[in-house]
Amino acid sequence: MRRIALVTLVVDDYDEAIRFYTEALGFRLAEDAPRPDGSRWVVVEPGTPGVGTGLVLARAKGEAQAARVGSQTGGRVGFFLHTEDFAGDHARMTAAGVTFLEDPRHEPYGTVAVFEDLYGNRWDLLQPAA
Repeated sequence: MRRIALVTLVVDDYDEAIRFYTEALGFRLAEDAPRPDGSRWVVVEPGTPGVGTGLVLARAKGEAQAARVGSQTGGRVGFFLHTEDFAGDHARMTAAGVTFLEDPRHEPYGTVAVFEDLYGNRWDLLQPAA
C-alpha cells in the first residue's frame, strides 16, 4: 500500500506549535526527538497512530523558510482535517481559541468550515457526507 505518511509544516517555534496542535486541535504528539544539528524531529498526528497523514513540525531555518511560515499555500486552504463529529470538534476548537473564518456550512460533500492555525495557514474542518 502506498500513502503519503508525513507532510512538513514550517513553524516559528517547536513548543508553541506542539501546544497548538495537541491542545487546540487535539492532535497527538507522536515524536519529539533532538537532532545533532540542534533541530528536533517533531511529528503530530490527528488520530490513530499510523493511520492517515502526520505533520512534521519543522522550525524555519533562514529567511526563505521564515517567510513561508503561515503562508505555505499562498492563502489557499492547504490542509483538510476530517472528523466524524463536526459539531463537537468545532465547539472544542472554538473554546480553545481556534479562529474560524466562516460559520459552518453544509455542502453536498459534507459539513465544513475554514479555520486558521496559529500561524495563519488555512484549514478545512470537514465532516464528509455519508
